[in-house]
Amino acid sequence: MATLAKPNLPRFDVEIFQNEYLADGAREVNAIVTVTATGGGTSGGRPLGISDASAGGDGQSAAVVILVDCSGSMDYPSSKMRGAREATAAAVDTVRDGVAFAVVAGTHEAREVFPGDGTLAIASPETRARARESLRRLTAAGGTAMGTWLTKADQLFLTRRDIPIRHAILLTDGNNEHETAAELERAIGRVTGHFTADCRGVGTDWKVEELRKIGSALLGTVDIVPEPSGLAEDFRSMMAGAMGKQVADVALRIWTPANAVVKFVKQVAPALEDLTGRRAEAGPRAGDYPTGSWGDESRDYHVCVEVPAAAVGNEMLAARLSLVLPPSVAGGTPEVLSQGLVKAVWTDDLASSTRISPQVAHYTGQAELAAAVQEGMEAHRAGNVGLATARLGTAVRIAHATGNDGTYKLLQKVVDVVDPKEGTVRFRKNVSEADSMIVETRSTKTVRVKK
Repeated sequence: MATLAKPNLPRFDVEIFQNEYLADGAREVNAIVTVTATGGGTSGGRPLGISDASAGGDGQSAAVVILVDCSGSMDYPSSKMRGAREATAAAVDTVRDGVAFAVVAGTHEAREVFPGDGTLAIASPETRARARESLRRLTAAGGTAMGTWLTKADQLFLTRRDIPIRHAILLTDGNNEHETAAELERAIGRVTGHFTADCRGVGTDWKVEELRKIGSALLGTVDIVPEPSGLAEDFRSMMAGAMGKQVADVALRIWTPANAVVKFVKQVAPALEDLTGRRAEAGPRAGDYPTGSWGDESRDYHVCVEVPAAAVGNEMLAARLSLVLPPSVAGGTPEVLSQGLVKAVWTDDLASSTRISPQVAHYTGQAELAAAVQEGMEAHRAGNVGLATARLGTAVRIAHATGNDGTYKLLQKVVDVVDPKEGTVRFRKNVSEADSMIVETRSTKTVRVKK
């Protein structure tokens, strides 16, 4: 573990958990990397990358855009639109003074509701009051084109390029019916890396895979709010989380020696997210993987590196991991926040080479659990009850064995558990669509390994 503490920077600690011993000729090295950021408030309550001059002395530190579905279906029932207004008001009230913000009504178009002049307002008691007043203009009519909403958020964020922490909240109740899947894909691609986004679906008439595609690309969360009455508290919680971010655009940089390659990089806690395909080259044999914005929090990553085979007795550095701030945030030059090393040692001691790191084993199981849940729910939707029961039985067994009580309880919404150790289950009769979507949406949430 290495920590490089610097003035006005949150403290980042890196811990590496692995079994560094490999059998003769073995090539795959696995490690769990725990990254912990602490010291919220060390930047005076203002996230990194904002100087006193750029902040104008008023504490401008972050930018948030709330994207509210105002399609016609939000009026059926009318409680959805009413809940959306109340939720947006709750989020606005949670925005701290000095934060730049806007509210957008999303239909087949994207209409600025507040401040409405193509820019971001600066939060104060007066602007928050005006924003709440403007929410009367959130009315239901029109279609749904989420790519257009994301593009509008990007345009608003670009009016304040000096603000590094940019966060969107997106609410919808339906499918993305007024643009093609390719159009949505292109819009996501254009805004990826520009801001993070938390996505929420209210009711059960929206598609989990659509919101997951957005939330995953934009390094945010995805969840279901079954009833409109739950929106306000959920929005308040999401906005509080956004307000707690202290540093933006942190990258996990992985350097490997000659002839070694990174097979995959995955965030494994607090939720599963595959970062492998998001690598950006960062110099000879080094690549950056985005981790987004950080507050006071801890996350785990699974890194797998393939190294050249070596004989017994050889030892090598398989990878050097660094947490890095890009020049745009660090003030001109990349800033290394913390480092850790992944090693490989070849041995003929069978006990050493066959021992699996508890952390690696645990998170491999969590990935299998998420896959089993998703495959089971997909099979159930397709009418294949036999396959659905088998896969969810596997999920129950893994959840029970790994202590993932949250997922275990979720699974009990759709199956009756006969024997958790063996994974023997029976599909429940009359499972509601809401319960099915809750299980599917939250299947990627993990539990951390017990130390």
